[in-house]
Amino acid sequence: MADTPQRAYRSLRHRDFRLLWFADAVSMLGTQMQRVAIGWQVYELTGDPLQLGLLGLVRFLPVLLFGLVGGVIADQRDRRVILLASSSVLAASSGALAVASWTDSASMPLIYGISFFSAAVSAIAGPSRQALFPALVPRAELAGAATLNILAMQTAAVTGPAIGGVVIGLGGLSLTYALDALSFGAVLIALLLMRARPEVPPLLVTGFAAAKEGFTFLFGMPILLAVMSLDFFATFFGASTTLLPIFAEQVFGMGAAGYGLLVSAPAAGAVIGSLVMSVLRMPRRVGLGIVVAVAAYGACLLGFGLSRTVWLSLLLLAGSGAADAVSMAFRHTIRNLVTPDQLRGRIAAAHSTFAMGGPQLGEFEAGLVAA
Repeated sequence: MADTPQRAYRSLRHRDFRLLWFADAVSMLGTQMQRVAIGWQVYELTGDPLQLGLLGLVRFLPVLLFGLVGGVIADQRDRRVILLASSSVLAASSGALAVASWTDSASMPLIYGISFFSAAVSAIAGPSRQALFPALVPRAELAGAATLNILAMQTAAVTGPAIGGVVIGLGGLSLTYALDALSFGAVLIALLLMRARPEVPPLLVTGFAAAKEGFTFLFGMPILLAVMSLDFFATFFGASTTLLPIFAEQVFGMGAAGYGLLVSAPAAGAVIGSLVMSVLRMPRRVGLGIVVAVAAYGACLLGFGLSRTVWLSLLLLAGSGAADAVSMAFRHTIRNLVTPDQLRGRIAAAHSTFAMGGPQLGEFEAGLVAA
């Protein structure tokens, strides 16, 4: 960790990173539109907060079941090829939702089934995506690359739900799903245009032994385990987005467009937090930064739960997003710097399990309590 920290935007000098970063931003925009469409469709079909909460469980189970498998695969196979295949499959899944909505044949079993399948594909491909990005920039720019990835993700998260709410209102759910399917084309084009072909490190062990090797490294690196656990518990008890359709409809009386604004508010704050991080140098005391950011995240969500004023609620959600983005930038930096390349896929899979497990299980918990 002796490399001099760089400003994040310098990572965009590298052509292959720039290509994949831009394409991922487009794809994540479509994914956020899909998520808001699914949430609204489930609420339209059932009006049940428990059914909304079950979406979180349906999306988390594949991460738990297949995430580590994806990590092992990412460390054994060409990560670029894995992303090409997974992006094609995810585009087809969104296309299926578009057809079902267009023909009025969408049902809860179908929505849950496609959500589970898509989450499984993402769980298998996610470690490859996270492991590929660090191979496209020098080590000194890993922190900046991580910050830019978070910025792209949060920008998509703030604009995607808002655009999704408008598209649902003007063109319906089927159009929203169709646009998500098309967004994966950007990733396919970027991967085909990439010049770099990062070497696949040879694994001396495979299967369960390879997974065990990843766990051994993780548990032998207390700083990694600590930041992952802190993120899990903070997001588990702080998950609230699954209940936002109810806040939009029953608390604020805002409808689908208002729902999009509520979902976008945390991401708006996260964009601001990410932009600030992108122009500042990474601080030396990263651990203290994570603790402060997590405390601020919890305080903002507590305030949101107590608020009954729209503008204050939006402001508090934005504050929670900003704090989460700062914490995320610190966590990704620590992970990328301390993890050797031959273990990146497996450690990325473990990180995804913690990072997604907290909010997804938290959504189920929130839906259960609300019901």
